[in-house]
Amino acid sequence: MSTASATDTADVAQVVEEPEGGRLRGLARLQVLQIVLLLFVTVAVFSILRPDTFLTLFNFRGILQNTSILAVLGVGMTFVIITGGIDLSIGSVLVFSGVVADKVMAAQGGQGWGTVLLGAGVAVLSGLAWGLLNGFLVAKGKVAPLIVTLGSLSAALGFAQIITGGLDLRDAPRKLVDKIGFGNVAGQVPTLAVIAALVVVGGMILLHRTRFGLYTYAVGSNAEAGRRVGVNVDRHLIKVYALAGLLAGFGGILNLAFFQSTTIGGQSNTALNVIAGVAIGGTSLFGGVGTVFGTVMGLFIPIVLQNGFIQINVQPFWQQVVVGAVLVAVVYIDQARRTAAVRGGSRPRLPFLSRSGSRTRKETE
Repeated sequence: MSTASATDTADVAQVVEEPEGGRLRGLARLQVLQIVLLLFVTVAVFSILRPDTFLTLFNFRGILQNTSILAVLGVGMTFVIITGGIDLSIGSVLVFSGVVADKVMAAQGGQGWGTVLLGAGVAVLSGLAWGLLNGFLVAKGKVAPLIVTLGSLSAALGFAQIITGGLDLRDAPRKLVDKIGFGNVAGQVPTLAVIAALVVVGGMILLHRTRFGLYTYAVGSNAEAGRRVGVNVDRHLIKVYALAGLLAGFGGILNLAFFQSTTIGGQSNTALNVIAGVAIGGTSLFGGVGTVFGTVMGLFIPIVLQNGFIQINVQPFWQQVVVGAVLVAVVYIDQARRTAAVRGGSRPRLPFLSRSGSRTRKETE
């Protein structure tokens, strides 16, 4: 790294580590520990209530599989929310990418790895295209992320229904289903969980050990200050939304492998579930604070609750009630902590409701 480059990085790091930012990150780490403790308590309670069914390898494998695809989406969502934005379109982008991949693989007619890799490539590129569109409209079009991604949610799902006529496609190659969707590594570990773990580890490295991650925190902490020390905020926002779209596209091929279907009507709550997991895991909806590890822990909470409620004969709909209550409580606590940490006690605004996404002041340069 050149001297100038090192100086720029140090300047950006100073923006990220401003006093109130440091206190908020410390509080966020505490929240992650609290969520991990809550997860262990939840598992312990259900283990005591139903030790014969909950405390089984088969059940834990099911929990891992059900969390895997959400974890892949959660990595991208974490980056977006840290910048102060939001992406409501990931569920529809997942569906669209799965539909396009299914069509391409069906047209190819093969059942081998070549066809699977072609479908995966098409799904990833489809998701990337939607992500780039979202990022461009947010960064260059100055449209609020909430509005942009709400529009993409509708458009992507609409195009998927146009392509399929509203009917689910089920043309996934057996190799994709048997080896990825229901395959195992080392005999017992679901292949889906291994793939998700690799994505999560990659997301952790990208967020915490690279300049890309540092810039992500800088944009979410103070976009104008980051711009003044050399961060190209618009370009970085486009990259972040592109990453979220790419991972949603990758989630589309994993979803196709697991459900053996494009699940057009089954992803309406995907984005909300992922956002809830990200927020519960300690990533602030106000931007500038968050971790990928916390997101994964936050995503396990609703999956474990749903699994446990089913086993103790409680309607799984209560899971939505509990998760909603926890989400509201987490956001309230986060807002209170920010009010205490920021000098002057000013109440923060949700950046993704503003026209300029993560920007909090008018650009002066």
